[in-house]
Amino acid sequence: MSTRGVALPGSRLAWGVLEEIAGMLRLTWQAMRLAVTPPFTWWGEFVEQTYITVSRCFFPVVVSTLAFGFGNAGVQPGNLLSVFGSVDRSGAFLVAASVREFGPWVNAMVIAGIAGTAICADLGARKARDELDALAVMGIDAVRSLVVPRFLALGIVTALMNLVAVTCGVLGAMIASTAIFGESIAAFLQTFTSNFSLPDLAGSLIKTSLFGFIVAAVCCYKGMTVKGGPEGVGRAVNQAVVIAFAGIWAFNFMFTALLLGAFPEVGNLH
Repeated sequence: MSTRGVALPGSRLAWGVLEEIAGMLRLTWQAMRLAVTPPFTWWGEFVEQTYITVSRCFFPVVVSTLAFGFGNAGVQPGNLLSVFGSVDRSGAFLVAASVREFGPWVNAMVIAGIAGTAICADLGARKARDELDALAVMGIDAVRSLVVPRFLALGIVTALMNLVAVTCGVLGAMIASTAIFGESIAAFLQTFTSNFSLPDLAGSLIKTSLFGFIVAAVCCYKGMTVKGGPEGVGRAVNQAVVIAFAGIWAFNFMFTALLLGAFPEVGNLH
């Protein structure tokens, strides 16, 4: 039996993935262009979305990074370092663990899981109720009025929340090192500050800001392309979270490789 002209399931899946990636990139470009093109009618919505994102995500970020810093970056490394009598080196480990990786990663997961899903559900519900088509009929650009403020809010808030995440992660690890393993706060801070550098902080902030843009692009696109009514909104939210997580992991790998290649000195703990 000839398969000429028949699309195989694998090819349809690959084409669908490429089509969605292209759609997200196109939406990202439109949002970036409209963000710097007058009229700036999105300003009020941007302020509101920023407030909503901070109010919803601040406490979960604090709790998550404190717990992660205490356990994964404090207790676990402390158990290993105590075997070699080098618990005082835990401060140096925290630069690589919390500032570069754990803090930004946990922060991005919380932003995607809370703010990203809310954005996708909101836009998806508007799409299901034909509100986006109504805006188009009235001559209102949905990308300018809805996507741009959410895109900018997530990009900015994720970077600012990263400062909170890093601080709480370091605090949790310091509590573990001092309370459980008897390390002095002075020794912890001395090894931490001696290894902490500007590329570490700048890279962490830039990376998390881009994390926020990735989450916004994915969730806005999935919300604005919902099909199938309310059930489609639920599917879109689930898909948006999975795609956002995968995008964050892939981008984090590439960014860390580029950072260590451009600034090899940050990979040396002393």
